[in-house]
Amino acid sequence: MNRFEITGGVRLKGEIIPQGAKNEALQILCAVLLTPEKVIIHNVPDIVDVNKLIELLMALGVKTEKLGNGSWSFQADEIDVDFQISEEFKKKGSALRGSVMIVGPMLARFGRGYIPKPGGDKIGRRRLDTHFIGFQNLGASFDFDGEENFYKVEAKSLRGTYMLLDEASVTGTANIIMAAVMAKGVTTIFNAACEPYIQQLCGMLNRMGACISGVGSNLLTIEGVDELGGTEHRILPDMIEIGSFIGMAAMTRGEIRIKDTGYDHLGVIPDTFRKLGIEVIRDGDDIFVPSQEKYSITKYIDGSILTVADAPWPGFTPDLLSIVLVVATQAEGSVLIHQKMFESRLFFVDRLIDMGAQIILCDPHRATIIGLNREYNLRGVKMVSPDIRAGVSLLIAALSADGTSIIENIEQIDRGYQHIDTRLQALGAKIKRF
Repeated sequence: MNRFEITGGVRLKGEIIPQGAKNEALQILCAVLLTPEKVIIHNVPDIVDVNKLIELLMALGVKTEKLGNGSWSFQADEIDVDFQISEEFKKKGSALRGSVMIVGPMLARFGRGYIPKPGGDKIGRRRLDTHFIGFQNLGASFDFDGEENFYKVEAKSLRGTYMLLDEASVTGTANIIMAAVMAKGVTTIFNAACEPYIQQLCGMLNRMGACISGVGSNLLTIEGVDELGGTEHRILPDMIEIGSFIGMAAMTRGEIRIKDTGYDHLGVIPDTFRKLGIEVIRDGDDIFVPSQEKYSITKYIDGSILTVADAPWPGFTPDLLSIVLVVATQAEGSVLIHQKMFESRLFFVDRLIDMGAQIILCDPHRATIIGLNREYNLRGVKMVSPDIRAGVSLLIAALSADGTSIIENIEQIDRGYQHIDTRLQALGAKIKRF
């Protein structure tokens, strides 16, 4: 098990370029299965989850070539459909959450899409009902083997239909879109997720020859086509990494310029950090976070405590709630964090309490943070990263703490953050990997 050793108290300073968006990459990579023609993708992040998905695609028969830093070529012209029932496929597919999104493309193009129960973060239930109900609405049959934990969907042909999704699931919406683009007739998806990643996927599919309208809204209309062609696509900067860097600058009293952020795709993220009192300055497509000795959490007009809650886009992304929570520990004032989606995602706060933070865990979904206003620094401790976002939150806390912190199970952090230790070292952080 690898670990980070962090000596805190260093003010980070310099420029950093965010990696390509992990959540978009997992969708876009699965979409290459929809065509036998070559697809070139740029700004692919070099992270564990993405690399595992590329390995899975290669095992299915996708021809891959690394063209340069972050650029890949994919061609799915000789897919081994039967590989989906092999033990190797079950092992590789169960190793990451994003593997579920190969089902839609495989179903659309080959009539069969199988997947073992996917792995990922230990942050609570992440049900897959939306995916498979959507496939059934398109005319596919569904079977789940409870002993093998293996999902199967099959259809001789898919037919367009109207569907109202039971939740605005991002991966569910992406999976259903990729199945529907080659269905017969028109598919209408209401309550669709409309995150920038979904918009990017739809834009790529339209360039491949799909006919998707309503992009950017929660009502998508898809006119099915017989086949799709190749294209070239560039993945957006990772908004979660951008939010993480804003948090690092604030907690370490650092001065960081985040380059090429794709600012227009960040939604409410910059303003949410501004509500915590953090100065977030837009400079073209860059974000500049100047050094601040203190920052104060705003209150509502009636004087009541600020609440930061996750919500479907264009609401605040749940992946940044852990970052907001740790940043609030050194602010002036209090904030209520309401994590609606996952019932285990706030359980990492006990590590922050060990470091000296003042946090009341109200229930599995809500935590009240009473800011220390820099009067007492957090202290370095030994801890374990439970998931990607909590792991980076603990890393941010360690960067600001007095003394040395040890973070174990950093494989979780590596799943979502590209070479995070070397990139932070370039900003002056004292972080070592063992």
